[in-house]
Amino acid sequence: MNSQPALDRLERTGQALEDGLLVLILGSMILLAAVQIFLRNFFDLGFIWSDELLRLMVLWLAVAGAVAASRQDRHISIAVLDRFLPAPLRRPTRVLLDLFTSGVCALIAWHSLAFVRSTHEYGDVLLGQVPAWLLQLVLPVGFALIAWRYLVFALRGALGKQRAAASR
Repeated sequence: MNSQPALDRLERTGQALEDGLLVLILGSMILLAAVQIFLRNFFDLGFIWSDELLRLMVLWLAVAGAVAASRQDRHISIAVLDRFLPAPLRRPTRVLLDLFTSGVCALIAWHSLAFVRSTHEYGDVLLGQVPAWLLQLVLPVGFALIAWRYLVFALRGALGKQRAAASR
């Protein structure tokens, strides 16, 4: 039984969810900012929590954008080695770079999880009464997803398979 169609369907679903989350966050940010500007300019009032929520939404948008960029290997990188290495060395070097990227993202996920745990322990709140750790979970989850994605890239490269996403 070939599981490739099921994996492709799962990958497309994940991409649609990532794109949908990006559109939802950005659209909500634009709407909230526009309403806030309108209320302040014409009625001299506004939502007291909107500035804090917009800052949180920027964080969520940045992490969701990084996850979406990683699916096509479009994150910020300095590709110096690709230009100077001979063709036979490019694939093993790429595997090492993917493993390194995965390791760095896993390390950031680990430490951001420690940050979220400490926020939970101290009982920090945002937006009035929302536990801060719930809103900050995007950091470890996002970096863990990126780490996983680059681990998969490294495994595919080590097995000599093409990436499912567009490569550089």
